[in-house]
Amino acid sequence: MRATALPEQMPATRSSLPVVIGHRGAPAYRPEHTTASYELAIDLGAELIEPDVVISRDGVLVVRHESELSWSTDVATRPEFADRRTTKVVKDETCTGWFAEDFTYAELTTLRAVERMPELRPLNSAYDGKFGILTLAEVVELARTHSTPEREIKVLAELKHAGDALDSELPMAELVTEELRRLDATDAQGPVMLQSFDPRVLRDVRAALGDDGPQMVQLVDDFANGDAMVTPAGLREISTYAQGVAPSCDRVLIGDDGLPVTGRSALVDEAHRAALSVFCWTLRAENAFLPQHLRVGDAPDALGDALGEARELLALGVDGLITDSPELAVRAIGELATALV
Repeated sequence: MRATALPEQMPATRSSLPVVIGHRGAPAYRPEHTTASYELAIDLGAELIEPDVVISRDGVLVVRHESELSWSTDVATRPEFADRRTTKVVKDETCTGWFAEDFTYAELTTLRAVERMPELRPLNSAYDGKFGILTLAEVVELARTHSTPEREIKVLAELKHAGDALDSELPMAELVTEELRRLDATDAQGPVMLQSFDPRVLRDVRAALGDDGPQMVQLVDDFANGDAMVTPAGLREISTYAQGVAPSCDRVLIGDDGLPVTGRSALVDEAHRAALSVFCWTLRAENAFLPQHLRVGDAPDALGDALGEARELLALGVDGLITDSPELAVRAIGELATALV
């Protein structure tokens, strides 16, 4: 079985196959960030599982897509926490709800996970209330438990809203560094890789753990600052602290003219020249998330051609697919492997 670590360099003609990353587990079929979601992702063929990491009031690294809890837990139904509802500015936007940093870890353990997008994935609601909130340490242990000599499972942990944490009394980089040391997971070939939209937190962890520390992936948003990151100069800068870059699927797949890219991807080729691997986020099967040319019908919750999206991205040279439906990425990569034989 091939290793899941990022290669030192991934030229345009690659010998190793792309990796499959279970985005929050396999949330197409189970509520995100639950034990069931991660275990199903592994069963469906994911080589990495991707938890999002936020911080409790007492500094515990817990796993939620965002610090606001009402979308993915039952906190809004819990009368004992009614007075915790508040309004904050998160990433320059006003948000009202319940926030992980206002709860101790002990309090968070009393909450239960629910489906985050029931309007698109109503069947997942059958699992509401069956699973609790995990810590980063528990996800790492899950990956280790499911690893075998033939197949190592790794964790690609996304550090959420790191800029807010860096400027608060809950320093994300410091807490992550301490936790990785405690978990004996600081090595470049270890079980944990890190990613974030905020380069500061990646740089700070790199400074604390050195060049032999965990492998890192710079997430790239679809806004102006993301445009600067994917220039040749921006990619070379990323290569000074990270081994990979992760743009959105649309950024790779759709050209400036709004049409699908064909032939070579300039972004992917430039990243490879900077010795960076390219992971894409996020492959989802519902029409609501697919580019226009891959939708089937008009209903947002209908399943489109997600397999086609995976095939197109692989043809453009990406090195990893971050996906809600790992089995579709596994199938597309299997086709690629067959074609290369």
